[in-house]
Amino acid sequence: MVEENQLAEERVMGTQEAPEFQPPSQDYKHASLMDEKLKKEKAIEDWLPITSSRNAKWWYSAFHNVTAMVGAGVLSLPSAMASLGWGPGVTVLVISWVVTLYTLWQMVEMHEMVPGRRFDRYHELGQHAFGEKLGLYIVVPQQLVVEVGVNIVYMVTGGQSLKKFYDTVCPSCTKIKQTYFIMIFASAHFVLSHLPNFNSISAVSLAAAVMSLSYSTIAWAASVHKGVQDDVQYGYKAHSTSGTVFNFFTALGDVAFAYAGHNVVLEIQATIPSTPDKPSKGPMWKGVVVAYIVVALCYFPVALIGYWMFGNAVKDNILLSLERPAWLIATANMFVVVHVIGSYQIYAMPVFDMIETVLVKKLNFKPSFLLRFVSRNIYVGLTMFIAITFPFFGGLLGFFGGFVFAPTTYFLPCIMWLAIYKPRKYSLSWWANWVSIFLGVLLMIVAPIGGLRTIILQAKDYKFYS
Repeated sequence: MVEENQLAEERVMGTQEAPEFQPPSQDYKHASLMDEKLKKEKAIEDWLPITSSRNAKWWYSAFHNVTAMVGAGVLSLPSAMASLGWGPGVTVLVISWVVTLYTLWQMVEMHEMVPGRRFDRYHELGQHAFGEKLGLYIVVPQQLVVEVGVNIVYMVTGGQSLKKFYDTVCPSCTKIKQTYFIMIFASAHFVLSHLPNFNSISAVSLAAAVMSLSYSTIAWAASVHKGVQDDVQYGYKAHSTSGTVFNFFTALGDVAFAYAGHNVVLEIQATIPSTPDKPSKGPMWKGVVVAYIVVALCYFPVALIGYWMFGNAVKDNILLSLERPAWLIATANMFVVVHVIGSYQIYAMPVFDMIETVLVKKLNFKPSFLLRFVSRNIYVGLTMFIAITFPFFGGLLGFFGGFVFAPTTYFLPCIMWLAIYKPRKYSLSWWANWVSIFLGVLLMIVAPIGGLRTIILQAKDYKFYS
C-alpha cells in the first residue's frame, strides 16, 4: 500500500511542469551595471596623473615641496625687504613661515580624515568642507589661477634667466630678444609635459630642488663676497608716501608668492601609499618638515644678506644686482632655469589632471596618449603666449601673490578646518585659525593693489613683442 502511494506521488510529480526560466532580477542588473561603472571609474583614476601612481617615498614629498615652494620668489625677497624695511620685513618673513607651515600641517592631516577615503585633490577637500557644488566653485577657480599664474610667471623667469645667462657668457654676441628666450624655455616643456604623472617627474623635481638650494646659496654668498656697498641706504626708495605704501603692498604680495606650495600639497600626498596602520600623513609630514628647513635656509639668508649688502638699490631679481664674477652669475642663472623647469611641471600636473578629468569624464573622450599629447601641448603653448605678451615680472608676482596665493595658502585651509572639526570657541586651535584667516584676508586685500600699480607703471614704457 505504501509502495503504491509512493508510485502515485512520483507520477504526479513527473507530470508537473519544470519551473520556468526566470530572467535576472532588476537588483542583479543594477549590481552588474554598478560594477561596470566602478571598473570604468577605476580605469580612469589609474590613467589620470594624480592618482595613477601611489608608490612615492617620504623624500619625494620633501623635494616636491621644495620645488613647489622655493622658486622665482626667493630672488625677489631682497627687493621685498627694501620695500618693507628691516623690522616689518623680518616680521613678515617669520610670520609667513610659521603660518604657512601650520596651514600645510592642516592639509596633511585633512587628507585622510574620513576613514577609507583620501582627498587626493584640493577641490575634493573643498567639496567635503563646503558641499559638492560650493566647494568646487570656491576652490577650483582659485587653484587654477594660482597654478596657471605660476606657470606664466615661470615662463617669464625662465626666459629672463636664459637671456641673462646668454648676455653674461657672451657680452659681444648679437643681442636676442627676450621673446625668443621664452620660446626656447617653453620648448623644454613641450617635451617634459608628456611625462604621465607626479612620480615620473620625480627626477626633474629632485634636480630642481637641488638647484634652488644652489642658486639661493650663490645669491647670498656672492652678495657677502661683494660686501656692503659704499653708498648703501636702508630707507624706503619711493619719494612719496603713496609710493612707499604701494611698494609695501607689492612686497607683501612677493612674500605671499614665495610661500605658495599649498596648491599642490594634497596632490603630492596622493602619490604616497597609505594603509590603516601606516597612513600617508606620517611620511608626508616628515617630507614637509625637511622641505621647510630647506625653505628657511634658502629664504632668510637671501632676503636678509641681499638687503644688507645692497640696501634699497637692490634689483627686482637679486641676480641682476650681482654683476661679477661673470661665471658665477651665469651658473646661478642656469640653476634658476633648471629649477623653474621643475617647478613649472609640479604646478602644471594638477592642471593637466583637471583638463584630462573634464575631457574624459564630462566630454567622454577615450583616455589615450593622443588626447594627452594635444591637450598638454595646447596648455604649454597658451602659457608661453601669455608670458611673451605680458612679461612684467615684479608686478606679476605681487598681483598674483596677493590675489590668489593668500587665500589658498594662508586662510582657506583654516576655514576648512573650522568647518570640519569645529574647534571649541576661544581654544588654541580656534585662535590660531582666526589669526591666520585675519592675516590672510589682509594680505589678499592689500597685495594686489601694489602689484597692479607696478604693472601699470612698467606697462607705460612697454611695447608688445619688442
